[in-house]
Amino acid sequence: MPKSPSLFDFHLLLLFTIFSLAAADAIAAARPITQQFKEAPQFYNSEICPKIVGEDDESDNGTSIFLCSDQSVHVAMTLDSAYIRGSMAAVLSILQHSSCPQNIVFHFVASATANASFLHATISSSFPYLNFQVYSFDDSSVSRLISTSIRSALDCPLNYARSYLADLLPSCVRRIVYLDSDLVLVDDIAKLAATQLGDNSVLAAPEHCNANFTSYFTLTFWSSPTLSLTFANRKPCYFNTGVMVIDLDRWRRGDYTKKIEEWMEIQKRTRIYELGSLPPFLLVFAGNIVAVDHRWNQHGLGGDNFKGLCRDLHPGPVSLLHWSGKGKPWVRLDANRPCPLDALWAPYDLLQTPFALDS
Repeated sequence: MPKSPSLFDFHLLLLFTIFSLAAADAIAAARPITQQFKEAPQFYNSEICPKIVGEDDESDNGTSIFLCSDQSVHVAMTLDSAYIRGSMAAVLSILQHSSCPQNIVFHFVASATANASFLHATISSSFPYLNFQVYSFDDSSVSRLISTSIRSALDCPLNYARSYLADLLPSCVRRIVYLDSDLVLVDDIAKLAATQLGDNSVLAAPEHCNANFTSYFTLTFWSSPTLSLTFANRKPCYFNTGVMVIDLDRWRRGDYTKKIEEWMEIQKRTRIYELGSLPPFLLVFAGNIVAVDHRWNQHGLGGDNFKGLCRDLHPGPVSLLHWSGKGKPWVRLDANRPCPLDALWAPYDLLQTPFALDS
């Protein structure tokens, strides 16, 4: 006759079950949650688009001539698993509103610690015909210089990759449009890319001269005669670094990456700002940029950096909607707590939901 289980046996079984469930939870938590995205439609050039001569050829160093062509519109964006849903929506919006989508080249910068093959495959599967490259950004090159800011998300090393584009991209790429991943375009990006930079300017961006510029730096900065004299012969205005047209040749010649790093080193010794990667750009460029129409960066739609409350559009026409700030449209939509303007982002969302049915 089989022996009845004792109380000790029950306790042993209970402990085994608890540890098994805990182990399963730990494995599930460690396993990355992959998002599945739909394939986007293919977009074609209109008849007026210039043909990229030799687009299928390669230069002596193996770089595609198409990737180096001045007739291409070069777009640089960062790419990571946390924001890839936003990046996919941004790419779709750019292609959908472009007259010459086949002439756009995307330069994606990803952290060296990221799963580059996954990111590359995700882009390729949704945009099989996209002209793009993925570049590896060594976080250690900037991590030592980063100071804590008012929001932890702003301290991600990849946020600082925009300062290293001139080094990361091939030297043959002379001009780029840099875009954040939390925006969509509703106009032709070629118009923005064609911004004239004049004889000396390194970058162009929408300026906001009505913003309180002094608030972007600490009292320590403004009370120091040496530091505050930085803006002595300039008329600095705030500009958002999420949308910029950059002359990479001029950036390289002026060694502007080093200039930005020098300010970050000062910040490590004496706290002169609170907002992550933005203030070093202001310190180097504010007052010396080409102003772009505000329509090209209707920013702040993510709310402030603390609460992410809903915001309205600024007055005037709109070519680009930017959810800068804490609140991201895909997060609010998933939580069923969207802001009214999040409905303008939703049509570009390529996320494959489990309930999607093929037509």
